[in-house]
Parts: sequence; C-alpha cells; structure tokens
Amino acid sequence: MLSLDSYYRDLADLSLAERARVNFDAPEAMDHQRLAADLRQLAAGHRVEIPVYDFATHTRQAHQQSLTPTDFLLVEGLFALYWPDINALYHLRLFVTADDALCLERRLARDRVERGRSPASIRIQYQEQVRPMYRRHIQPTARYADLILDGSTPTKEQVVSVLTAL
Repeated sequence: MLSLDSYYRDLADLSLAERARVNFDAPEAMDHQRLAADLRQLAAGHRVEIPVYDFATHTRQAHQQSLTPTDFLLVEGLFALYWPDINALYHLRLFVTADDALCLERRLARDRVERGRSPASIRIQYQEQVRPMYRRHIQPTARYADLILDGSTPTKEQVVSVLTAL
C-alpha cells in the first residue's frame, strides 16, 4: 500500500505557526512531482524510497521507507485520482464516499489519537478546509473512478465489490 499522506510537502522551512495555517486539503499541499516519479518507478519494477511524514510537526522525517514493486499496489489518499498523469498508471480506480457526519466522526477519532489535535481544532479545520476542499477538488474526481464504494458499508462487502471488478 502506498499512502499519499507520505507525499505532503516538507514544511520545515516555515515556523510552526505558519505550518499550522497550511491548507492540507488543497492539491498544492502535496508533492505531486515526487509522487508521480515514484509511481512511475514502481510501475517500471524499481524499488523506491517513500518519504515519512510527521503530522505533529508537518515535516518529513530524516528516514524513508523502502517500497518494493509487487503485482498489486493500492494507492490511497485524497488526491489519488486528482492528477491525470497518475491516473494513467492505474489499472482500477476506486472512489470511496461517505456522508459528512461519518467523515467528521472518523476524522475526530483519527486526529485526536494519531495527530494529537483537540476536538475543537478538528471541527474548525473540517468546516473551513476539509469539506470545502473536498467539494472543490476531491468529489469531482469520482468521475474518473471505475468503481464507487460506499464508505459506510462493511469492509468485507467492499472487498467483494473490488475483487468482482478485477
């Protein structure tokens, strides 16, 4: 699995206050060039070094993770279907949708535990950045999907849908 979360831009050159104001739900927050290059290398059968992103500091860690090409690679993340050059590399494109309440509930659970954020800051970011950016940049990419999955459906049912589509 390759998570697009690894490809957030390194913000080490910004102050912590400036980093906190960055809109991480806009495509400019991603290092598209590195992502595309890494995906092309994997598609060509070459191992790549994947950045490791630290969400607490909004920086890339000094170490990287090796990813060896396999017969099956799942690329997951908000912008997985956003760039045409990356879309061309995929064999099956999936889009997962869920209603706003479920998305917020999951984000609250994840960001409190994994990113050490307060519920108030999560709700503000969700209203001011996450939902508007979803509507502007992510939701329209559903048209590129070969299969649209309901994120509220149990995972086992979704897996069956995907395997049937293969």
